[in-house]
Amino acid sequence: MPAETLPAKSPFYTPEHLAFRDAMRRFVAREISPHVDAWDEAESFPVELYRKAAEIGLMGLGFPESHGGNDGDLFMTIIAAQELARCGAGGVLASLLSHTIGCPPIVNVGNEALKQRVLPPVLRGEKISALGITEPSGGSDVANLKTTARRDGDHYVVNGSKTFITSGMRADFYTVAVRTGGPGPGGVSLLLIEKGTPGFTQTPLRKMGWWCSDTAALYFDDCRVPVDNLVGVENQGFKAIMKNFNRERIFLAAGANGFARVCLDEALAWSREREMFGGKLIDQQVTRHKLADMAMRVEATQAMLELLAWRVEQGDTPVGEICLLKNQATQTMAYCASEAVQLHGGAGFMRGVKVERIYREVKVNAIGGGAEEVMRDLAARQLGFYAGSPR
Repeated sequence: MPAETLPAKSPFYTPEHLAFRDAMRRFVAREISPHVDAWDEAESFPVELYRKAAEIGLMGLGFPESHGGNDGDLFMTIIAAQELARCGAGGVLASLLSHTIGCPPIVNVGNEALKQRVLPPVLRGEKISALGITEPSGGSDVANLKTTARRDGDHYVVNGSKTFITSGMRADFYTVAVRTGGPGPGGVSLLLIEKGTPGFTQTPLRKMGWWCSDTAALYFDDCRVPVDNLVGVENQGFKAIMKNFNRERIFLAAGANGFARVCLDEALAWSREREMFGGKLIDQQVTRHKLADMAMRVEATQAMLELLAWRVEQGDTPVGEICLLKNQATQTMAYCASEAVQLHGGAGFMRGVKVERIYREVKVNAIGGGAEEVMRDLAARQLGFYAGSPR
């Protein structure tokens, strides 16, 4: 990787962070990058990768030590996302780390029995966790989900469906949002539903990008789930879902900017090698200007990302600014992917080239974790950009 595009020195990283970055870089170079093209074509990757990731501390990152985690801070999460992005395949990040959205509700509001049953095997890479929120009728509109769970003695009877669920086929544990009460956010609960539960079936989905990520639709037909699998308090699930969004969006933003930097790296390397018009592509002023514009966006996004991560670590909850960050990062990724493909010319249109894959995966980053339009409106509301605001 050209040294010129490495992130600038930052006051937020300690020697421990840098040691983890080195370990992650070696892991990605050894265990992931050589295989991603084959994994993408196969639309899967080996489950053994979860255990290997656990061995370097990746699976336990940010989870409590009492249940097998390692309490890594948000800067460790940023490093993990951006080092994984070096492989150029978003599907690896999505499925390998699906537990980072499936398990936090269990950590935050689950009882001790659930924590002991789910967290240790997941963080050891022996079991897989997924989150089931999105439904065919809507994704970001969590408060109006339609999947129901009716109490029947010692069980809930679940009916409904979920879609676009990452690790939807191979997961062992599904943290599923259901409606146990009336309309709106006050009627939402979370249930842990396990693979093989009678009445629970899945169908794989094929996608524009993230080919090696396991994505599925989930169906619940009179699926009986023990009351002991309730995550938190009945009808209080909406709060538990919202609680993890800040960290999830920071991770998504970190990954998106990581992919943007990969596009810059690949475009720079290609421009230095590609011969045309009696010289190298980088000898053309228009090429250098494109690279400079890409670098400007990547470094600005990285600065915003790290400052907001620091604020969260200090106990702040800058919801509006994190929504803006998520959009800034995905727009930076979109810009850099487009320019990198353009600089590669016909080579950028070929499968097996990092910038082709990243360009194809731009849109899912702008949708997942809250669509761009939703992020804008939520940011505007949080920052007081509406009629009657005191600002």
